[in-house]
Amino acid sequence: MDHTALADLRTFYEGFGDLALPAGTRSAATTLGGVPALAVDVLGDPGAATGTLLYLHGGGYTIGSARTGVPLAARLAASASLRAWVLDYRLAPEHPYPAAVDDALAAYEALVAEHDHARVVLAGDSAGAGLALATLIAARDAGLPLAAALVSFSGWFDLTLSGGSLTGKETVDPIFDAAGIQVYADTYLAGADPAAPLASPLLADLAGLPPLLLQVGTHEVLLDDSTRLSVAAAAADVDVVLEVYAGLSHVFQHHHASEPTAARALDSAAAFLVRAVSG
Repeated sequence: MDHTALADLRTFYEGFGDLALPAGTRSAATTLGGVPALAVDVLGDPGAATGTLLYLHGGGYTIGSARTGVPLAARLAASASLRAWVLDYRLAPEHPYPAAVDDALAAYEALVAEHDHARVVLAGDSAGAGLALATLIAARDAGLPLAAALVSFSGWFDLTLSGGSLTGKETVDPIFDAAGIQVYADTYLAGADPAAPLASPLLADLAGLPPLLLQVGTHEVLLDDSTRLSVAAAAADVDVVLEVYAGLSHVFQHHHASEPTAARALDSAAAFLVRAVSG
């Protein structure tokens, strides 16, 4: 990826960090497992939280930051009475695969060491959702206790780019096309095998994972990443809920303050997490 173009994309994407937060939300810089993060408390009372959310921002593993993840994480946390941690995992091309997975796993291990894993949940958007799923797979394989649930907004789970929607939905996706997704994948992988389970968790063994909620719009090239993951999870005896929103595009949940359907989707995700941490 061209360095000038990447710098421009990073600057543009930081604008998502300016989106409105729930009233009373505050965030503070911290570290989690040695990884920079923002701790998000809603209504200023971390003691009121019923669980802990680890949120992983999107951006194709190359752009975005903890700050850009805070608006979605805070809205989800506020609705589900959770305390949120938004991770500033390392980005490519400076830190290619598996740096992001290493950071997320370190943060996750620190969370479950300090909190009841049955009250820890994960969420992410786009690449962040793929990273969240890879983190759970890595945690399972390392023998760590698993979180109660995972929520995905427009997840990117297949870096082999084998989904038919990658080209089939190009004409209706207002944000991405197949060529652009390929650039992100190549930048992140830096020559690594795209079929590696922690790069493309859609292709991994999913057995034993906690319940998944997958939200996706029909107007996005990554539609098949979520639909195919739902089938693979069901085949592996994993509880999975797939919510497909007609006519909506990539991570439409960003627009929850102005779009009723986006707000409804976030309410659904929050209710899913409430059920998960309630046992």
